[in-house]
Amino acid sequence: MSFFESEIVQEEAKRLFTDYQELMQLGSDYGKFDREGKKKFISTMEALMQRYRVFMKRFELSEDFQAKMTVEQLRTQLGQFGITPEQMFEQMNMTLERMKSQLD
Repeated sequence: MSFFESEIVQEEAKRLFTDYQELMQLGSDYGKFDREGKKKFISTMEALMQRYRVFMKRFELSEDFQAKMTVEQLRTQLGQFGITPEQMFEQMNMTLERMKSQLD
């Protein structure tokens, strides 16, 4: 069975995409949130980013050709913006940390 035929992979990809879309839609009202709402949003985003990191690590560790190609495509696409996947995650982390610091 290929990496992408796995029900677990398909389900997690679907959940990640759906959760991300919902969070981005909710985030459009971030400025209207009270302090606790902002803390909850940041916490939820951190959890989503961790899930995404784990998901991408599965791709990296897989021996499946399509999984390896997906990682390379991501690296190529991000490379066009002058960043690596690791830098992308670090930038997301820095943004969330900045958002946290603005709560105080």
